[in-house]
Amino acid sequence: MIAGAFYIPHQDKRPLGEDAFFIAKGGRVIGVADGVGSWRAHGVDAGKFARELMCRSESLVGSWPCGATDPAKILEKAASKTTSKGTATACIIALKGKWLHAAVVGDSGFAVIREGNVIYRSPQQQKSFNQPYQLGAASSGDAPLDALRITFAVERGDLVVAGSDGLFDNLFDHELAGVLVSSKKEGRERVDDLAYDVAQAALASSLDKTRRTPFSEACREAGEPRSGGKQDDITVVVVRVVCTCD
Repeated sequence: MIAGAFYIPHQDKRPLGEDAFFIAKGGRVIGVADGVGSWRAHGVDAGKFARELMCRSESLVGSWPCGATDPAKILEKAASKTTSKGTATACIIALKGKWLHAAVVGDSGFAVIREGNVIYRSPQQQKSFNQPYQLGAASSGDAPLDALRITFAVERGDLVVAGSDGLFDNLFDHELAGVLVSSKKEGRERVDDLAYDVAQAALASSLDKTRRTPFSEACREAGEPRSGGKQDDITVVVVRVVCTCD
């Protein structure tokens, strides 16, 4: 596996923002977390929780035997060790042979792209509009056992794109796939370049006040019609599947 990433913090949350990610075991295990911004009203930087959660997740991955990584167990153990205040959505993915295993909490997630098309998108966990499930040390946090456990068969050449809602609120599946196809045509096939291009496309969409976006569609369905994207931290991690052997 080959993995690359790009992160754009919201302009009002720089330099660190509230997202975090990790890449471990040569791209075979990746994670994304998004600190829930509503904690700012209580004087809490949820980005610290997200960063600690991902740091502890990466440490746990490194301590496990190769091939034994269970994303749901990683999330459970990492969350139990995280002491920072706040909550976060999260997604951890482990690739073993032809199988992708994932644990998803909230609206961080991933897509699998094959031959220029999104063939799978992880579902979002929402309690209500703009109220995602979230891990946390606080009593308001959801339990790691609430995580969606996903198994999906991948093929050589597939791209796995993981991200926070700053990505998926601003790009439809066909737009995400279109960015990757365009990048390939321009000779930008390195995973770092792909992550950069996807993040920049999501940023441009987030700043557009008139375009139709996944977020504007969700607002309409919730009875709160609006147009344009959603300005937020944007995290993109891209993995290219180069081998499906164990």
